[in-house]
Parts: sequence; C-alpha cells; structure tokens
Amino acid sequence: MPKTSRSVKVLVVDDQILIRAGLVALLQAAPGITVVGEAADGDEAVMKAAATRPQVILMDIRMPGTGGIAATREILAAADDEPPRILVLTTFDLDEYVYDALRAGASGFLLKDTPPDRLLAAIAAVAGGDMLFTPSVVQRLVEAFAGRTAPEPRELPTLDVLTAREREVLKLVGKGLANAEIAEQLVIAEATVKTHLNRTMAKLDLNSRAQAVVLAYESGLVQPGAGAPGPLNRPGQGQ
Repeated sequence: MPKTSRSVKVLVVDDQILIRAGLVALLQAAPGITVVGEAADGDEAVMKAAATRPQVILMDIRMPGTGGIAATREILAAADDEPPRILVLTTFDLDEYVYDALRAGASGFLLKDTPPDRLLAAIAAVAGGDMLFTPSVVQRLVEAFAGRTAPEPRELPTLDVLTAREREVLKLVGKGLANAEIAEQLVIAEATVKTHLNRTMAKLDLNSRAQAVVLAYESGLVQPGAGAPGPLNRPGQGQ
C-alpha cells in the first residue's frame, strides 16, 4: 500500500451503500489516508466538500438527483486556490460519461472493479498532483468521443488571450505530449513548459490538464486523429 508523508483527506461519494461502505472501510484501514466524509448523492457531495475540504474525492457518476459530473463542476467552481482532485468512479472505461467528466475537470477515472492496491496508489498519485491516466489515454478518450458525442452547448473561452508560445504548449498538451516531450520539441526548459501551461490554464479558467486537452480539441486547435500518442504505460503528468 502506498504511503504518504501526510495523511490524504478523502471524501467518498456513491449512492450504493454497500459500495460506499466498502470503499470507506478500505480507506480507513489504509496508512496515510483519512476519510473525512461520505455522501450518497451529488448535492450532499457539494455540501460535504465545502465542509470537510478533502484533497481527493472519489466521485460516482450515476446517482439520483444531482449526478457526479454536475457535482464535480459545482465543487471545482467553488474551490479556492487548492481545489480537490476528483477521481470519477465508473462501471465502463469508455462510456460517454468519461468525456463529460474530463470536461468538468476530473483528474482521472477508475473502474469500480479496480483492485484495492491500485485504488490506493491512484489516490496517492492524484493527491500529489498527477493525473491518474497518461496524456495518451486522455487523447484516446477525447478522440473516441469528440466526433460522435453531442455535449451540451457551451461558450468556449477564446484562445486570443494566449501568447503564441502558450498556444503552442496547449496544442502539444492536446496531442498527448508530456511536459518533458514538449520541452524537447520546443527547445525550452521543462519548468518553462509548466509555467506556460499554468498561465494558459489561469487565462482560460481551467482546473486540470484534462480540461486543457478537451479544450484543445473543442476549440479546433487539435483535430481528432492528429495527436502524437506515446506509450500507454508512461507515468501520468501533473501540470
């Protein structure tokens, strides 16, 4: 089981009481994790997130009333400078809800049959700032649904506020490249890539790298099929 220097505060959200109780029991028994609350629906999740300020939220998607995607949007919109990392729990790894979860700002997703050790490792990873999946997995998801999903209409932020270099970085992020690969391609330092990406996300009001990837596709900056996928076992990248 992964160990962390400080206890990671986790909120568990699932409408199925047996699944929720099982997750809570597993996490309470794990070193380095503190369960700060549990919720049975999206509305309760929003309230509990505000009250307990978790670092990681395990979020079910399909729940009565307010679902996990809407709750994710509300939680991140209300968050301060340190928003929680949200891991979406889903039954199917490539259903349409995953794409919507990325748009909402989720940091990754897990199947509900994920082994306990992988779940604990995922919590530790996203708490440390990583995405649960590699950029190439994000790209595969976006490409799978960008051409056939009809998301609810929304006004996209204009890319005109970005510098030429920030647009370059955003485009390469959308293609699935990691920070080190972007740095190599643009012949700049990796720390500079991170600075450009952080400024881009601030200007466009984005909460996660996954949202940056989705926006790169939705804005037309990257076309489906034009990515540069890398190895699927590459470590996840933080901002």
